[in-house]
Amino acid sequence: MAYSADTIAALATPVGTSALALVRATGPLAAALGEQIFRAAPLPRQARHGDYRDVAGALLDDVVYTFFQAPNSYTGEDLLELSCHGNPFIAQKLLEDLSARGCRPAEPGEFTKRAFLNGRLDLSQAEAVADLIHARSERALQAANQQLRGALGRRLQAMTGRLIALVARVEASIDFPEEDLPPEDRARLADGVRRLQADTARLLATSHYGDVLRDGLKTVLLGEPNAGKSSLLNRLVGRERALVSPEPGTTRDYLEERITLGPHCIRLIDTAGLAASPTPLERLAMAKTLERAAAADLILLILDASRPAPALPDELRSRLTPGNALAVINKTDLVAAGGGPPPPHALPAARVSALTGAGCDELEAMIVRHAESFRAEHGEELVAINARHAVALSQATRHLQIALDKVASSAPIELLASDLRGALSAFGEIAGRIDNELVLDSLFATFCIGK
Repeated sequence: MAYSADTIAALATPVGTSALALVRATGPLAAALGEQIFRAAPLPRQARHGDYRDVAGALLDDVVYTFFQAPNSYTGEDLLELSCHGNPFIAQKLLEDLSARGCRPAEPGEFTKRAFLNGRLDLSQAEAVADLIHARSERALQAANQQLRGALGRRLQAMTGRLIALVARVEASIDFPEEDLPPEDRARLADGVRRLQADTARLLATSHYGDVLRDGLKTVLLGEPNAGKSSLLNRLVGRERALVSPEPGTTRDYLEERITLGPHCIRLIDTAGLAASPTPLERLAMAKTLERAAAADLILLILDASRPAPALPDELRSRLTPGNALAVINKTDLVAAGGGPPPPHALPAARVSALTGAGCDELEAMIVRHAESFRAEHGEELVAINARHAVALSQATRHLQIALDKVASSAPIELLASDLRGALSAFGEIAGRIDNELVLDSLFATFCIGK
């Protein structure tokens, strides 16, 4: 189906001086634009070199242009791509000329929105385009590529097919109300719903890993003042990001920096020290530290190897477990081998020196292993849903549970249909079988212009 009667144009590469820039136009005028500008009908999928002259005949640039004929284009419409020199002034002049020839400026994400509405992508694939553009690590790139190629869509399609079969069985019984489902059919129906619940739960379990891939592993460095938190941050980042001083309490607010360790993006968050007798200002800083710790994916408890282990606030002590925290025994260059306080709460420990770098490779490997622990197994495909998918799957889970409860209580079969259809609708929202224009506008508004 055609998305719109108008033709849109935009710069598809970042604004700025570069070797090349790419300008795109898609819509019903795309073929005519190529013919008007270059004095010849453009041949599909053939890159051609030509002079770009504006409507007044002035030469703007020599460009390489490629025409993609509907439906075999990114948007599913006729699409013209112009590769010009990467002078922002040239790109702007091309866009102004395309506007004079009948194009309008594209809205953010409108090219991908048209691809979705024209059936070239489902909604989960369209979202993967944004994930691909913003991927900060090897794992994030892998997940975005697999979702772009339909990994999530295939799983939802299989689950939707099974759910449709259950709905059909229930609605067939409604057509013959004098013949209620026998016990064996109710048992098969309950088994089918439970299997769908289990598959939905497995997809939901990837939600947090999706957050880790998109935003980085939230790794909070905390400990008593002068334990070496900022020095360790600088060592891991590879530059002097945080101010370091022998005077305790240098860090009053938290600092954040992203790094790449192995295949993962790590968000390192340096926090104010946990003072034993804090001043009013230090109390405010410690409150922020505890807030960051409460939202952390991983806590690095920094201990000074030359001092006894400090007393920790109750709210922090109760949170630390071997599953969410590592003890980092720092300043090992100041003590004999193996010296220093024992790690509290049986936490896994790394012995490091932020000053010399000793042990930091082992610490980095431990952080990477922790990031990998969030991954839920889905065979060879890396599936990691986003927040919108999680909401829809949670709704589907709720509908399936209500349906299962009704089967167990031998409720009339008519009451099951609406619950199963509610789950079906929730599955459909992920792939994009929805008609809510506000939802689509909100989603594609997060894309960059030209994509």
